[in-house]
Amino acid sequence: MKQFWLIRHGQSTSNAGLPTTDQETTPLTDLGRAQAAGVAAFFVEPPDLIVTSPYQRTAETAAPARARWPQVAHEVWPVQEFTYLNPALYHNRTQEERWPHVLEYWQQAEPRYRAGDGAESFMDMLGRAAALERRLCETTAERILVFTHGIFMRGFLWHWLVGEGGGRENMPAFRAFLQATRTPNGCMLAGVVTAEGEVLLGRVQTSHLMPDLGSE
Repeated sequence: MKQFWLIRHGQSTSNAGLPTTDQETTPLTDLGRAQAAGVAAFFVEPPDLIVTSPYQRTAETAAPARARWPQVAHEVWPVQEFTYLNPALYHNRTQEERWPHVLEYWQQAEPRYRAGDGAESFMDMLGRAAALERRLCETTAERILVFTHGIFMRGFLWHWLVGEGGGRENMPAFRAFLQATRTPNGCMLAGVVTAEGEVLLGRVQTSHLMPDLGSE
């Protein structure tokens, strides 16, 4: 039976309320690096594969695990964050400054709408979640650490729970799901792939983080 862990990156400068340059190059804070160390320390046995998204904050979060097990293979998969806003809105803006645009996007509830070059639709994100499930089933690795992002983690969980979930009526439901579930920085969602190819998921874990290392 194959085991995998979806791991949200540690606290980024954007999470801490600072302006960003773009989605791809947002770094971790000191707290985020401490959370990354807590993730690496949690595992007793080495993985067979370490996966990161193309974004800097997952590479930095995976760095302690990769330093601990330098012999373990590393791959970059398309498990980056759901980027539904126009990328220009990230330049030198904080989460608070982007908030009106976030509300406008979700109120539109258009599952195939893309807000400009570099932005993706709700359906695009769900397609990546489905692709991740297939890839986890197909890889020959038996223990996989996937360093990813908060909304995408919940998109994967949503896909697992309800299927494609891409209808117009399901975007408000997914938005409510986001608001009702928490994926703190550094948390992990454990899962298995059975011999029959069925994916089973557990609960979101934060026990590996000290109380003073938790953050949203």
